[in-house]
Amino acid sequence: MVHLRLLLEFHLTLFRGTQIWRIENFVPVPYPKSDYGKFYSGDSYIVLQTSAGRGGAYVYDIHFWLGKDTSQDEAGTAAIKTVELDAVLGGRAVQHREIQNFESDKFLSYFKPCIIALEGGVATGFKKPEEEEFETRLYTCKGKRVVHLKQVPFSRSVLNHDDVFILDTKDKIFQFNGANSNIQERAKALEVIQLLKDKYHEGTCNVAIVDDGKLQAEGDSGEFWVIFGGFAPIGKKVTTEDDAIPEKTAAKLYNIAGGGVKDEIGEITKSALENDKCYLMDCGSEVFVWVGRATSVDDRKAATKATEEFITSNGRPKATLVTQIIQGYETHAFKSKFDSWPLAAPVEENRGKVSAMLKQQGVKGQPKAATPVTEEVPPLLEGHGKLEVWSIDDGAKHPVAGEDVGKFYSGDCYIVLYTYQLREKKEDFYLCYWIGKDSTEADQQTAAKLTTSMFNTLKARPVQGRIYQDKEPPQFNAIFQPMVVFKGGLSSGYKSSIAEKGVDDETYSPDTPAVIRIVGTAVHNNKALHVDTTATSLNSFECFVVQSGAHVYIWQGNQSSFEQQQWAVKIAEYLKPGIAVKYQKEGTESASFWLPLGGKQDFKSNKASLDTSRDPHLFAFELIQGFTISFPLPFLFLCGSPGKFEIQEVYNFDQDDLLPEDILILDTHAEVLFGLKYIEWAGALDGLSPKVPLYKVTEGNEPCFFTTYFTWDPSKSLIHGNAFEKKVVILFGKHHAPEGNQGGGSTQRASAMAALNSAFKPSDGGKGGGSKGPSQGGTQRRAAVAALSGVLTEEIAEPEPEPEPEPEPEPEPEPPSEPAPEPEDDSEPKVAIEEDENGILTSQSTFSYEQVRVKSENPVPGIDPKRREAYLSTEEFESILGMSRADFYQLPKWKQGNTKKKVDLF
Repeated sequence: MVHLRLLLEFHLTLFRGTQIWRIENFVPVPYPKSDYGKFYSGDSYIVLQTSAGRGGAYVYDIHFWLGKDTSQDEAGTAAIKTVELDAVLGGRAVQHREIQNFESDKFLSYFKPCIIALEGGVATGFKKPEEEEFETRLYTCKGKRVVHLKQVPFSRSVLNHDDVFILDTKDKIFQFNGANSNIQERAKALEVIQLLKDKYHEGTCNVAIVDDGKLQAEGDSGEFWVIFGGFAPIGKKVTTEDDAIPEKTAAKLYNIAGGGVKDEIGEITKSALENDKCYLMDCGSEVFVWVGRATSVDDRKAATKATEEFITSNGRPKATLVTQIIQGYETHAFKSKFDSWPLAAPVEENRGKVSAMLKQQGVKGQPKAATPVTEEVPPLLEGHGKLEVWSIDDGAKHPVAGEDVGKFYSGDCYIVLYTYQLREKKEDFYLCYWIGKDSTEADQQTAAKLTTSMFNTLKARPVQGRIYQDKEPPQFNAIFQPMVVFKGGLSSGYKSSIAEKGVDDETYSPDTPAVIRIVGTAVHNNKALHVDTTATSLNSFECFVVQSGAHVYIWQGNQSSFEQQQWAVKIAEYLKPGIAVKYQKEGTESASFWLPLGGKQDFKSNKASLDTSRDPHLFAFELIQGFTISFPLPFLFLCGSPGKFEIQEVYNFDQDDLLPEDILILDTHAEVLFGLKYIEWAGALDGLSPKVPLYKVTEGNEPCFFTTYFTWDPSKSLIHGNAFEKKVVILFGKHHAPEGNQGGGSTQRASAMAALNSAFKPSDGGKGGGSKGPSQGGTQRRAAVAALSGVLTEEIAEPEPEPEPEPEPEPEPEPPSEPAPEPEDDSEPKVAIEEDENGILTSQSTFSYEQVRVKSENPVPGIDPKRREAYLSTEEFESILGMSRADFYQLPKWKQGNTKKKVDLF
């Protein structure tokens, strides 16, 4: 039983987002919201992150952060209180140990662009930096998406050619880019500079960028070196104990018993984990502690202590990550260490008891359990575009006649090209191929090859997709109005295949009896399916079109919706233009209606369930040496020995995480944007369907159903260059021309894409090849691997040149005309916005909806165009957005954006 004492100790008020407690006199004390992101090296902290899970449930991550100067007693208290907080939450949180300067990416993602570690602490009596006279500080900046900001001694001897440094002086902030430094780290350093400027300089100091090897006596470079006492050559990077990177090793599983780590367990299988025990999995760079759900709180505390002793006794580096996991809530990173992980429903047996107990003990704001999923219309492609469809037959594509566009056969494959205009004077393309569930492998391979050929012809601009029957995404359904999927097929390949199998041909014909099921109630999910011609196919919650010779019936189930009934009329007219329709309501059918169905029989009366929604996830993947690539489909398919393909999640992602030098995977669970091997991996560990829609999206051509998961600024997509060059333009409104090899990221990416585009052209007859011996496409594949590995691992070496030229780039737009920020920067909105401790935005100046909407005829000057909703009164806010401010600001950023788009506030 969780004691009331624990609840009072934590002053627990749960909401989605981040909550922090600092250990003071061995008690967790709520940390002021205004100080989030600042951590003192002499203290220990507990950080709770609450986020959305599947089906409306909530998931918890608890991190305990230990400053480098914190006492052992405080550190131990933080670890123990983390276990107790988990118990308060029902024992289903994932626990993480965070050491100062070695924090995990997930922890740092809560405080983008970085956390600021300050000297002192609550017990030391040190003054806060803002209470002291300003001191010049030198920092190193490491990390591509989240930044490890570390203060280093203010000395010229610390500078080197490999790192990015920030020199923060009273009147100016300098960024020093080592000649060999990482492009993405340079870009993130600019975000850190903006943070320092706003936090400690009231947004008024100047900013300068100094490039290693570019010395000018006058200007920023000369001023920078004067601060260090004059220019002198800098040396090589000196490695220290803190630079030690833990090596990844093969996983080993140990028992935790008697307060210590005991014998190794030979076979790492899920069945080896017993629910009344604790185990330690040692992976070298990371240690996992698995806790059975039947273990006591005392056992879990003992496991935490035993893990600390294990790391110390084995001499592991400080950067070793420690993650404690409860049974039933295992992370992907943990499950990936097993050869297989049988899927099972999440363990929720304690949720009701915990919720009731917390309510009884007066805990406010406990997130609710799963709530019924409400259907939302996702972003759809612009209407009134040009739609072209080709069917696949005998190794070629054939245009589908206009009157038959929207008719699909399960034994065939199709290519779909939708051309629309979303951006001014620029055409956008949605290109995909549809695979019928009964189609032949030869037709599938032909569809894939021809789709790739069309993709290349259109200079790699389309969104390229692979769609399986019964897994059509909303965007695909919406461009076909109507859409009907029939049994059977028209291609010669399908006809031959059923002849070989000796089965009857069920191909739909307008002249034979057929039952067409009406699915969906809106434009994004409306389609019709050819089902078995029998009464058992009917369902009280749906409508059906039944054709029999010269007669067409529309059968309406008693629980069917008005939208379904309307759609049934449209489908009947589509299949049999001009024919008189006979309506049949459930329970009042005529005898002639049952004849083509083989007589009246019992049928279903159940409503089709909606797919459970889930927040999207973004992943970066890395190719490790030893991989080969095969291209049986026009998407990157990676194959190789286990452990050679690494996927790393990008937590709390935003548009700035889409780096020009990278290839990433966006998994919305309903769709995956790029990554076949990822689908295989996520299917094994997370239950993702192998037939989920798969898209490839290129930079600058992002469709609306991709950008909706980000707080998207279209102007950022128009800026060309590597990650650093783009960030300079975004933050300072002007270009910075680096010298030497600093443009290497763009060159590498161009070479990689040229090699990939060449390798995407099937050269092995669709047989894959790749990993077994040499093949015709071997050179291309080796070049692709070399180039792509260079991009993802930041190597300077160039891959083999490819004969295929890279598609011609579009003309680079002129840089934004805004001047670089000066001390008197008036770019901030003139009408101020206030943010409270829960992240809720308001303004003392309120305006009507008609004044703040995007298309207002009487707009208010000086408001923040990205936060228009903040200026609405409370009444109008709830009326327009359909929810309270508190509920709105608890939504993920991408959902906030979607909600505002619907009411013209974004």
